[in-house]
Amino acid sequence: MLLLSGTFAAIGQPLNRPTYAMMVQTAEEQMEKKDYYRALEWYEKAYDESKEIEMAIIIADLSYVLRDYRNAEKWYVRALKPTRKNKKVDEYQDKRFEYARSLKMNEKYDDAIEEFNKFISISKDPVRQELAELEKVGCEFGRVAKPVDGVTITHGGKEINGKNSEYSPFLSADNKEMYFAALVGDDIIEVNQKPVDDGKTKVDLGVKADEESGDYFSKIYKSTKGDKGWGKPEALDQNVNRPEFFNVNNSISPDGKRMFFNRELLDGHLLKESKIYMSENNGGTWGAANEVKGVNGDFVAKSPCVGELFGKEVLFFVSDMEGGQGGYDIYYSTYKGNGQYGDPVNLGPKLNSIGNEDTPFYRDGVLYFSSEGHPGLGGYDIFMSTWNGTMWSKPTNMGKGYNSSVDDLYFMLDKEGYNGLLASNRIAEGSRSVHSKTCCNDIYNVLLKKIDADVLATAFDLETKEPLSGVTFELIELQGENPKSVETKTNGTSNNYDAVLELDRSYIIIASADNYENDTVRFNTVGLFDSKSYKERLNLKPGRIVKKIVRNEPFVLENILYDFNDDKILPPAEGDLQVIFDLMNTYPDMVIELSSHTDARGTDQSNNSLSQRRAESARRWLTGKGIPRARIEAKGYGETQPKTIDSKANAKFPYLKVGDVLTEEYINALLPDSVKFEDAHQLNRRTEFKILSGPTSITIEEEQLIQIGNRKIDPNAPVAEPKKEEKKPASGRKPAPNRNRRGNAPGGDSIQPAPIKLDFAPVEKDSIIIDKLSSLYGKKDLKGLPIMQFETRIYDMGQIKKGDLKEYTFHFTNLGDVPLDIDIVSVCECTSYELGPSLVKPGEKGWIKVIFDSNKKDESDTSDVDVYLKNIDPEIDAPIFERVKFKYELIQ
Repeated sequence: MLLLSGTFAAIGQPLNRPTYAMMVQTAEEQMEKKDYYRALEWYEKAYDESKEIEMAIIIADLSYVLRDYRNAEKWYVRALKPTRKNKKVDEYQDKRFEYARSLKMNEKYDDAIEEFNKFISISKDPVRQELAELEKVGCEFGRVAKPVDGVTITHGGKEINGKNSEYSPFLSADNKEMYFAALVGDDIIEVNQKPVDDGKTKVDLGVKADEESGDYFSKIYKSTKGDKGWGKPEALDQNVNRPEFFNVNNSISPDGKRMFFNRELLDGHLLKESKIYMSENNGGTWGAANEVKGVNGDFVAKSPCVGELFGKEVLFFVSDMEGGQGGYDIYYSTYKGNGQYGDPVNLGPKLNSIGNEDTPFYRDGVLYFSSEGHPGLGGYDIFMSTWNGTMWSKPTNMGKGYNSSVDDLYFMLDKEGYNGLLASNRIAEGSRSVHSKTCCNDIYNVLLKKIDADVLATAFDLETKEPLSGVTFELIELQGENPKSVETKTNGTSNNYDAVLELDRSYIIIASADNYENDTVRFNTVGLFDSKSYKERLNLKPGRIVKKIVRNEPFVLENILYDFNDDKILPPAEGDLQVIFDLMNTYPDMVIELSSHTDARGTDQSNNSLSQRRAESARRWLTGKGIPRARIEAKGYGETQPKTIDSKANAKFPYLKVGDVLTEEYINALLPDSVKFEDAHQLNRRTEFKILSGPTSITIEEEQLIQIGNRKIDPNAPVAEPKKEEKKPASGRKPAPNRNRRGNAPGGDSIQPAPIKLDFAPVEKDSIIIDKLSSLYGKKDLKGLPIMQFETRIYDMGQIKKGDLKEYTFHFTNLGDVPLDIDIVSVCECTSYELGPSLVKPGEKGWIKVIFDSNKKDESDTSDVDVYLKNIDPEIDAPIFERVKFKYELIQ
């Protein structure tokens, strides 16, 4: 019996069994290698020997990071449960946050809320407390959320989904191919995107090498769709998949010609470096990838995707650069051409939370992205936000189905909007994982049922409530800065109008009728998950007397008149321009021509130039108030289209007969009556507008007609103060165009410059002082612009005896990074000037000498010297403007 007993003891305690100390040492060695899976195995073995609470916390944390939430929950319970042996439980109360999130990931929402409350009550970390409050909101949502109707999510199949994670699935333009990233083989172990202590997502990919092949880097693959689903993928060549890098986060431009992706370096499981690259498709082959200029730096830049903002192509991407809202934020950079992108712009706190955002995808004015900072069902949830041309809407959770209780990322849709893809570590039929059920992402197909939308609009008399016939309905699609008229239809004897609508669009319907005020209604089809018929009622107020203006029919703006040989619009013009501004807002799809005409005095060349400047001056007033430049065509006709007298002009000037054309010969025949002569010339100096596209006709109300016809200025419309002195150009110099300057007048001072006080305060930007007398004053981004830095902006000439000449030279340096090109220098009639080099390279100096002739002045004053550059400020689409001054005391 003793012999048998010894034999059993030998079997129960084999001589080669590792000791507790050896187990801990092996686990710590694996941790140093950042091989967390093997470390976890050894820690669990060591815990069986010691039952130490510190080890239970380590095991729970490792399970949490490895996205094994069931195991994490089990170990956190063990570590945080007060027992007689567990005397250190109070030291680990901050781990209740991870415990609560594990419960949430396991869809135990009530228990998770309870644990989040416990964490909030004991935590001293305000950021994590705020995150916990958001997590509670997500749990409340999860308790009641029901699967979204109309969407089917299915596993992508075993051909493309291995046991390790797949990333960034993206459809080709024809939907026949899919590109995605994946780790090599089924033996490679990975960790995916979990926050570490500082709240930032630092873990993106974690691997254990395939010991046989030595190849453990992720690659980008292509799979072709067949009758039975996605086929066996093939890795792209080394033009894209560069050896020794993790190649991941791929997306394709809408035209299918460019692929954007990341090349990443890891330190174990931690993301060390991530930069954005681009490869172009030439004849079906992806070319050598180049690093994208303008978006990479000493920070992580990942998850790139092409989009559009303000009518220009942009690149959305994710970064942890300084100045963000939380961990990883979404940014965009505007494409400037030649492979260059502008400075990154943060999308702001509405979209970027104090947590992490990732995997943006843009389609037709909607940005889809994943977030763990906005309240959601699980970890990363998919959200959507709509761009209205000026701002983003509040992000909307896509709902259950799109989202699960764990991580859902890389959502995308095809051009039609019915087929898409996403990647998730959800537990679903067909899902495969190398370790726990939720450790690894698989690719899923997204199929949306076809959704229809239409509208039925009805018109009624507001006072009688009776149906109103003979109403014209115009349906307008709002597309940021470029609204589009979809249809205009008059309903005849009925009072209704119906139309089929596109999805994910914003619309406006304008109803108009003779002797009625217009009524409008706005609605959108964004985010529909089921078919919908919109029923809209429009109530038109009776009593309006209107004038109809037909497309391509010129309409004279009678108050926009000009002095001889000048492009400055006189102060009464703001009333007419305000009417045009209001009409442009009422008809957001309307594109107009603003045309300007001169009298016959002067050469053809000078008149053509002057009229073009006059038309552009009126356009700048409107664009300065927010009307997109593309909706206004400024056209100068010079003297080529003399005015034909109509009944209105005849009523005002009876000596001009209806039908008379104010040619130069006709006007000369009015002499020697100089009053009639000047009146006729001034009638030719006019600005007109006509509709080029959009509504076939518009209506102007009686009040507006009175304002235009009688030169009545709207008392609510701000009118800039006129200048005390109208400055004339120096002899032999062409007049300076009245170009956009930054001032206090509405939309800039392209109508009349606002007075500039002398007690100004310069503003310093990036060690360069931008003076208030410069149109660059207040700009944050000075890249690509010349900076005209004067040694003196305001010079005091002191006392000058009448009849004397006084000179002063203003010296300046170009502190910008592009050449400075002077176009025009404008001074008063009392001053002449000499100009040094008109083209001044960066870092070089220039000068402007002014010669003041006191004979032409009768009192002390301050005179302006206005400098217009050929360089355009792209923000306001106008030439850069600079001003210096000299003042003097005139003595007799």
